[in-house]
Amino acid sequence: MKKIDAHAHVGYFGSWCNVGLTAQEMVSAMDKYAIEKSLISYPDNAVTLEAVTFRPDRFLGLAWLDPGQGEKALAEFEKLTGAHGFAGLKLHPLFDAYTANDEVVFPLMEAAGKKNLPVFIHSGHPPFSLPWSIGQLAELFPDVRIVMVHMGHGHGVYIQAAIDMARKYDNLWLENSGMPMHTKIKEAYMRVGADRVFWGSDVPFHHYEVEILRTEVCGLSEAQLEDVFYNNCKKFMKI
Repeated sequence: MKKIDAHAHVGYFGSWCNVGLTAQEMVSAMDKYAIEKSLISYPDNAVTLEAVTFRPDRFLGLAWLDPGQGEKALAEFEKLTGAHGFAGLKLHPLFDAYTANDEVVFPLMEAAGKKNLPVFIHSGHPPFSLPWSIGQLAELFPDVRIVMVHMGHGHGVYIQAAIDMARKYDNLWLENSGMPMHTKIKEAYMRVGADRVFWGSDVPFHHYEVEILRTEVCGLSEAQLEDVFYNNCKKFMKI
């Protein structure tokens, strides 16, 4: 089954993480698992740009930016999404230590809205990236397409909140990498919308086979799985 990976990271993450993939390693793995394209990001956008330049046919870059950097972040967003063709914005409230609905985020949200580019935002870790805060962000920016990465992540209450928030706000999509409850993928598909759930791997933090299998056993039909693995992200990203 063809796939588009809605959430992956190129490069090496040190310290406690100690994981990484080069662009070539990722392409090799993508070939093995029938992944047509991957949406990639890394804290240093130069690493992402190098990968996108290496294989523009396989990678779409997301600009990982820290809203706390103010005008610098806005300038980098304009450069990356303009001259370098990055396909959207990546926000990581946990990594960069701000809450998802903080006013510091608003200028980047406005910039993404003006360009009609999606915003991918990490979820699932208090106090910075709770689904309710991301839901409020969606309410504040109804014209911006927001993807809640990990759809609540590893906590059952947050996973349910991610589904509840996406049902409430139609500009909020869900990506399922690293989310352990396979049944919630089917629930999101049925209750949020058939076109509102994406498959992602979150490599190198998770393994392709594990992330694929969790989705395959969630209870959806083959045609429905094609939506989650491929059709929905293809349409959303206008690939």
